[in-house]
Order: sequence, then C-alpha cells, then structure tokens
Amino acid sequence: MHRRTAARWSVRVAVLATAALAVALGAAPASAITHGDLDGDGHPYVGLMVAKDAGGNPLWRCSGTLISSTVYLTAGHCTQAPAASADIWFGSDLTDAEAIDFPAHGDAQGTTYVHPDYDPADFRVRDVGVVVLDEAFPLAEYGALPALDTFDSLQKKATFTTVGYGVQRMFPEAAAWKIESERLRMVATPRLLQVNSPSTGDYSMLLSVNANTGGACFGDSGGPNFVGDSNVVAAVTSSSKSDICTSSTRGFRMDRAWALDWVEGFLATP
Repeated sequence: MHRRTAARWSVRVAVLATAALAVALGAAPASAITHGDLDGDGHPYVGLMVAKDAGGNPLWRCSGTLISSTVYLTAGHCTQAPAASADIWFGSDLTDAEAIDFPAHGDAQGTTYVHPDYDPADFRVRDVGVVVLDEAFPLAEYGALPALDTFDSLQKKATFTTVGYGVQRMFPEAAAWKIESERLRMVATPRLLQVNSPSTGDYSMLLSVNANTGGACFGDSGGPNFVGDSNVVAAVTSSSKSDICTSSTRGFRMDRAWALDWVEGFLATP
C-alpha cells in the first residue's frame, strides 16, 4: 500500500466510518468496482468527487455521473450534511493525483444537495443527491435519466453497466493488507437479481456482485448503473449486503417520480 498523507488518511477514515455505521444498520454504503475492467475513455462523464464541509475540509469520496454540463448525479449519502460543496475529477486514472485529498482542486467544483426526504437513519429509501457545478463542464455526451417507472417490468438477469472508482478487491479484516484500492475508473456488467420485491421495496434494485459479472464495492458510492450498454442511469449505487463485496449491491432507482422530479428540477434551472 502507498503511504498516505495525513489528509488522505482523514478522507479514508471518514469513508470507512460511514460504511461501518451502515453495516450496523444492515447495509453499507458502496460503490467502486470489483472484478471489473479498466474503463479508459468508455464513460468520460463519470467522475470522482470529494465532498467538503463548509470550511473546505475533505469528508469522503464518491462516484457520480454528469447528466448535463452543470448537474452531477450521485447518492444522497454522498451529499448529506456536513457536506456543503464538492470537487470533481473526470480522469480515468487518478492514482497519481495527490490533490484529490487536500487541498482539493478538481476539474469542476460545485454545491452539494440531498433529496429533501433523505433520512440518514434509513438512507436507502431516498438515496439521491446532486452537485450543481459553479461553471459549466462541457462534454460531447452526458449520462441520461430514464423515463418514469421504466424498470417495473425488468426481467431477472437483465444486464447493467456499473462504473465507479475505488476498491477493486475487498477482503476480510484479517486480510485487509490485500485490499486493492487505486483511484481508477472501472466498469463491470452485473445482472439484475431483484426488483419490486420485499427486499428492494419500490425504490431500489439488487444487482449481482461476483467474479463472473463484477459489481460495485466499497470506496465511493453514487456511481451509475447504466441500462445495458446505454448512457441511461437506471440506479445510483447505494449500499452493499456484504462487508467484503459479495452477493449483491443495492441501487437507488432513478425511474421513480420522487427521484426524477427532484433531479429534473436542477436540470431546468438556468
């Protein structure tokens, strides 16, 4: 493992502390990619963010998707208090970007917002947030929102494209020295396991995590789960059922009115 600066360590501790709290509640904030492949230039609109408090101090890292030149979509637990702003990077390989920890000066900066019905005690139910950029970040293509209630009829084993930065391999605490966590944008193709079930409710979906399909893992939640090989964000990565990134991860659905109406409000703002 690389030696961490004090600031880098503070960001990592914040992320792990958040994850530990959620494990106690039965679900751990998740993202990053395990058993995946390097994304390269595949999804240039997917970026790595560092949330900061009102004093500019770094809090945690997350992934997310730029869905317009000024609106970055991520998970609610990535933008919740005490987050007040964020710096975002869009490079595919950020392993040598020391400034990602502190002081942070990304490719873009902006103000963080969390869904008005977000509840930290039950974060999965409205786990959506956005960062509104201070200045436009123009790209040739952006991620897109789905149509209303698109995923009610999804068939089991439907394929998604999950993209994120962070932990590539997770191991039990006794073997923590083997954890692989480079800041690389990676991609996997998990399958749908459950939707509209007692476990998912009407607000989330469960996607596979295994050596065959890959999937999301710890490190930086909020990354996109695209429909097939499209740029449509079906869900933002929300939580994991396992503390070693096996079995499944939960994605917060973006096709519900409570998600779409709120996020589209930011898109409509000049």
